[in-house]
Amino acid sequence: MREVGKTITERSPRPGPIGVVEPGGFRWRRYLPLLALLLAASAAVAAAMFSAGTSATAAPPVSAVRVIRSFPHDPSSFCQGLVVHHGNILEGTGQYRQSRLRHIELETGKPLKELRLADSVFGEGITVYGSRIYQLTWRNGFLQTWDSETFEPKTQVSYRDIDPSLREGWGITHDGTNLIISDGTATIRFVDPATFRMVRRITVKNGFRTQKQLNELEYVDGEIFANVWYSDQIARIHPDTGAISGWLNLASLRPREVRHDREAVLNGIAWDAETRRLFVTGKNWPVLYEIEILSSADTKR
Repeated sequence: MREVGKTITERSPRPGPIGVVEPGGFRWRRYLPLLALLLAASAAVAAAMFSAGTSATAAPPVSAVRVIRSFPHDPSSFCQGLVVHHGNILEGTGQYRQSRLRHIELETGKPLKELRLADSVFGEGITVYGSRIYQLTWRNGFLQTWDSETFEPKTQVSYRDIDPSLREGWGITHDGTNLIISDGTATIRFVDPATFRMVRRITVKNGFRTQKQLNELEYVDGEIFANVWYSDQIARIHPDTGAISGWLNLASLRPREVRHDREAVLNGIAWDAETRRLFVTGKNWPVLYEIEILSSADTKR
């Protein structure tokens, strides 16, 4: 009971320093170093993400090329694959009823040996590994191997046995260990040349954007060079990550004779590792070029 005449007053707590005592008695000062540390860490993470994003979205450099020499090329050859072999050229051509495997004399463009494929077969990219030529077909669903000297047929392998998702063959090369195969998508497969088992795959990206329409391939000094269908440029692809590190601009090489033929696209890359010579041509082009890569160009693709 209250005593009569007495007044009860409540005593407020002594005010502490500003910013130290908040309602409920929670003290912030002891947490200020931790808060500062968290803010600094957040800023560092944001800066790293911005830097990575800027790097990933930056356009890969575009390099110009210089023509060293020009050689004759059969304008009836719908080039799908090109390889240097014994100082001359092996070429795989396409189109139904016109597909061929050819050994061509570099200097003259004349065939030293030629094999016509079945009318029902649409030939695609080729590469030479060991003593075998590996030749893709487009939608026929198989890879064919040939003896590299006699063109005698050897093994035929179904794409489904390589990878059930592989439906078409476009370009093929090798890195000295595995075959490297494109199918017109952004996927490149690495395949064991003895067992034809897929070892791994990469997705090719130009920055954050996937790069489709990858066509003829060539392995050049640790990079995958790839023609891109309906493009006058060659992509330079990192074989581990799939990232495009640069482009070669070959627009100036398109021959006058096919300038208005939409299907006569740049297609065909051959690298001579011994002499370090790089050759390119196109579908139904009358010329094959030896080129040199120059410094990055400032022009946009």
